[in-house]
Amino acid sequence: MAFWWPLLVLAFAFVICKFLLMLVPSNVPSINVDASDVLGNGNQTDENSYIYIPSRRQTDIVKCYEPATMKYLGHFPALKPDEVKERVAQARKAQKIWAKSSFKQRRQFLRILLKYIIEHQDLICEISSRDTGKTMVDASLGEILTTCEKITWLLSEGERWLKPEYRSCGRSMLHKTAKVEFYPLGVIGAIVSWNYPFHNIFNPMLAAVFSGNSIVIKVSENASWSGCFYMRIIQTALAAVGAPENLVEVITGFAETGEALVSAVDKIIFVGSPGVGRMIMRKASDTLIPVTLELGGKDAFIVCEDVDVPHVAQVAARAALQSSGQNCAGAERFYVHKDVYSSFVAEVVKIVKSVAVGPPLAGKYDMGAICMQEHSEKLQNLVNDAVHKGAEVVGRGSVGNIGEDAVDQYFPPTVIVNVNHSMNLMQEEAFGPVLPIMKFNSDEEAVKLANDSKYGLGCAVFSGSQHRAKQIASQLHCGVAAVNDFASTYMCQSLPFGGVKDSGFGRFAGIEGLRACCLVKSVVEDRWWPFIKTKIPKPIQYPVAENGFEFQVYLVEALYGLNILDRLRALVNVLKILTEQNPSINNKRRNE
Repeated sequence: MAFWWPLLVLAFAFVICKFLLMLVPSNVPSINVDASDVLGNGNQTDENSYIYIPSRRQTDIVKCYEPATMKYLGHFPALKPDEVKERVAQARKAQKIWAKSSFKQRRQFLRILLKYIIEHQDLICEISSRDTGKTMVDASLGEILTTCEKITWLLSEGERWLKPEYRSCGRSMLHKTAKVEFYPLGVIGAIVSWNYPFHNIFNPMLAAVFSGNSIVIKVSENASWSGCFYMRIIQTALAAVGAPENLVEVITGFAETGEALVSAVDKIIFVGSPGVGRMIMRKASDTLIPVTLELGGKDAFIVCEDVDVPHVAQVAARAALQSSGQNCAGAERFYVHKDVYSSFVAEVVKIVKSVAVGPPLAGKYDMGAICMQEHSEKLQNLVNDAVHKGAEVVGRGSVGNIGEDAVDQYFPPTVIVNVNHSMNLMQEEAFGPVLPIMKFNSDEEAVKLANDSKYGLGCAVFSGSQHRAKQIASQLHCGVAAVNDFASTYMCQSLPFGGVKDSGFGRFAGIEGLRACCLVKSVVEDRWWPFIKTKIPKPIQYPVAENGFEFQVYLVEALYGLNILDRLRALVNVLKILTEQNPSINNKRRNE
């Protein structure tokens, strides 16, 4: 105890000091970002106040609208390939300067962003809501909370994981040091989806800029209005720390724009569908750049019979309905043990029927509009296919206070039972507020059902026994798993995020995601330079001695032999050969 007591006191003092340092306000300047043209009560011209009627083909401009009301928001240019290449060229020039920046400067950039986000949560969430149709609460959960967590993790640990990492040098290189160094790749390209316009921009940008890169981000044509405003926040924060112009670029456009971006950058990060992901890979093969793909998901949500049913039902509803199915790694397949199947379904139906659906900024609604046009028709087709094959709709929410121009932008939360894997609803990514619930009889059956999918992004397993839930989760073929929770893995920003199969490959977030923005270089150097230098042993110097191979055989035995006596005997023979005056002696290996 006499030995441990001083260590405990020191550890306690360290924790107290860390806590006190957190209370000391750092010198973080505030930034002003002009938002007069995006505020809901701002001055609006006649042009951006009419109801938006999309044309079937748009090639030169990206028109934006509020999904909840179909109100026109404005338009942005669809950049041509030459314009994209110019933006990347400008970002490349800026990166060469930024690569020499200190971690102190990079952390200050992050602190400025964090301060602005905390002080302007309403503005950020309102813009996300207007552009995607989600509620303010869903925007806070998916946009603000996750981004603040990522910034905080980078501030705390980012530099640590980008510093040289020393590795073991092995038996044959004991006189060396071995390390891994991390250098910026150059210009990172990101093509991001519409479901979380704020976080989907900030997520790759933060990792890229903190690791010394520049980044060019193509935002979705379905969320360009918000993306272009969020870019102002980034540019203003960069200017506040003296970063070079054009270090971060946000570009708008369609497929042609994204294709040009892939051809011009040093790495591409893509968040979107499996079909487009395959096209990205084919294009990236022309320049052989690294690719990270975060594609579709159809996460399994497994409920064992020993759970608190009302609690888990509430989690299930949030997992399926958040942001009208715009949630990242959303649960789309619900497998419930037969002993609690009826009670679980009843609880979920009760919750769904209480959900108020409507324009998120027009009143107190639990769920907003669907961002993409014609997506409600796709969801209804999935439901119709399931019903045609024997499923039953047992609960449905209601939608209210919707203008006739925006009726097609809403889909009521829907609970379906008696589903099976022959139904498209259980195989295709729905990306909508639909809860198909299927019963299982054993843990083995639950695992089999959950793995019967072309997707492999995430899963959630609930059981009164944590050991049992962990056992089930460990058998599921996916990239992220939550035990007795849902999507909590993404809030641990030290963890990598990504999937397998049609859900993509590569990881962003965490240590792996940060280092994926780097050129990883292995470095070996002499440990005791200049006192001990590497020299080629005489038997294998040119011209190679007749006993050169014999020397190599003994050297391998001395280094890697399984028996200590054999290794010592081989070492003696190595020394003998090295000290021989005439290397031509002993043409054959001695038989010992």
